[in-house]
Amino acid sequence: MVFAINGKFTSQTMTGVQRVAYELTRAMQMYAMPGDELEVFVPQNAVAPGALLDNQRRFPWLRGTLWEQITLPIAARGITLLNLCNTNPLFKRGQIVMVHDMAVYDVPQGFSRKFRLWYRICFAFLRRTRPMILTVSRFSKTRICHHLKIDPSRVKVVTPGADHLDRVVADPAVLERLELGRDTYCVIVGSLDPRKNLQRVLDAIAELEHLTTVKFVIVGGRNSRIFSSDGAEHAVDSKRIVWAGFVSDNELKSLYENAGCLIFPSLYEGFGLPPLEAMYCGCPVIASARTSIPEVCGDAAMYCEATSADDIAAKISQMMSDADLRQQYRVAGQLRAREFRWDRTAKKVLEILYEHTGDRLPDLTPRASAS
Repeated sequence: MVFAINGKFTSQTMTGVQRVAYELTRAMQMYAMPGDELEVFVPQNAVAPGALLDNQRRFPWLRGTLWEQITLPIAARGITLLNLCNTNPLFKRGQIVMVHDMAVYDVPQGFSRKFRLWYRICFAFLRRTRPMILTVSRFSKTRICHHLKIDPSRVKVVTPGADHLDRVVADPAVLERLELGRDTYCVIVGSLDPRKNLQRVLDAIAELEHLTTVKFVIVGGRNSRIFSSDGAEHAVDSKRIVWAGFVSDNELKSLYENAGCLIFPSLYEGFGLPPLEAMYCGCPVIASARTSIPEVCGDAAMYCEATSADDIAAKISQMMSDADLRQQYRVAGQLRAREFRWDRTAKKVLEILYEHTGDRLPDLTPRASAS
């Protein structure tokens, strides 16, 4: 095989981008033939789960961006490199780069000046070095072509999957720990990123005093940009808010399986894994109608106007007051989410890779599943 994967992501915290890289790499390796294994080039500080991927070659010199820009291109001389997390070695020829979104252009206020500058430099090089570009949605493809002035023929859409959750065993102990009952709470995926729009959800909760038995579980860290000295943290009844903090995949699956709904009013997403994962677990979804989210959720989610706390509140009230409606969205969501499978994504990426390198496409029958 004449290509390898940039494994910088194996040393990073698992967020949506790293999840895609890990699951896609794992699924692609399932198609590898004996003697033709797909290698992952990783830095010395790789950690689980990325460090558990098959066929790794560890290169111990340097870390982080320096590893990617200096060590990796030396290690990958003569090899086509597949980069799955937005960035790549700037001066290497023969690459394929997955760009998840154009947020540094579309919503620059969500990033530090240093972060914006580095990513814009990386993206500017994509125009000059002309690699094949992969992305995760038609929305992101449109934005990439717009901002980078790239011909659409150079950008291929490969959507992530949700069936990695089949390997996750739900941990119901989290319900007891947080004192939650089935169908009596809503899940909110919190984040330090203001694009996740947590403040408007809190404003909406303040309007839902009539839902006296409903709790709101916020997964993730408290948002320092929202909860500053302005007292916003106290704008809602703290007895109805459950701060779950960071949870394991096992705990999150249990929260999804037993929730009345997921509230996902994000202002900007290149794809949006949380609503897809929630639907896969049978959790009804209330989601923003912006950017890529309707493309992902289709008709299987209830949509809200993300800039309106009143509309978010109205949709929560509608969903949590009608058990039959929740069941309808559970069924529709599960059917929709099962259309997104990692084996299909991996097969499409491999077809693009072999076409790009001009090699003969092998029989893409997956081997027995790894643990």
